[in-house]
Amino acid sequence: MRAIMETLFDAVYLITVITLGITMILKCRGNRQYCLFGIMAVVLGLGDSFHLIPRAYALCTTGLENYTAALGIGKFITSITMTLFYIILYYVWRLRYHVEGKKGITYAVYLFGILRIALCLFPQNRWTAADAPLSWGIYRNIPFTVLGVLIIVLFYKSAREKQDALFQNMWLTIVISFGFYIPVVLFADAVPMIGMLMIPKTCAYVWTVLIGFHAMKKENENR
Repeated sequence: MRAIMETLFDAVYLITVITLGITMILKCRGNRQYCLFGIMAVVLGLGDSFHLIPRAYALCTTGLENYTAALGIGKFITSITMTLFYIILYYVWRLRYHVEGKKGITYAVYLFGILRIALCLFPQNRWTAADAPLSWGIYRNIPFTVLGVLIIVLFYKSAREKQDALFQNMWLTIVISFGFYIPVVLFADAVPMIGMLMIPKTCAYVWTVLIGFHAMKKENENR
């Protein structure tokens, strides 16, 4: 039952975000913000598929323990694409709020993004091992979390200052995603049930994509 339910959930998630992303790219009507948002959604879905598809296959066949290497490689790819997701979201923020300059913020986004990716590349992560060290899971997620907090602050402040009703909850979706993700990083190996928190985390990312999609639809209707 777990295999069926989790596989269905993951399939709906991947199809939803990739479909919404492609739709936004095709129907953005030249609006760079929504084209970029669509690319971001596709990056999210395709990146997560490298981990979720092998996971679904493992659950429906001989079990996760027999696909450790494939799942580890998928997790590695997802770690990279999630970093790219937030870098792209930063540029969505710049386009939406017509931000000029702010080189310090841009440097910070790239610093934490590159640091995150660099830490993911270290062999000490042991991505394909069954006993990958928790310490490196923490190391690589420190700059990722800082990057996420930075994006949260940017969207929170800008949405309030501009009274942007369409994006008023963007910051909250990121807070929720990190709120459920961090306990998984810290405790899932010791308490496997904590891994279930990835479900609301995933729902938060769907909400993120839906915010952009509905904003595009509303603004297109008003043109």
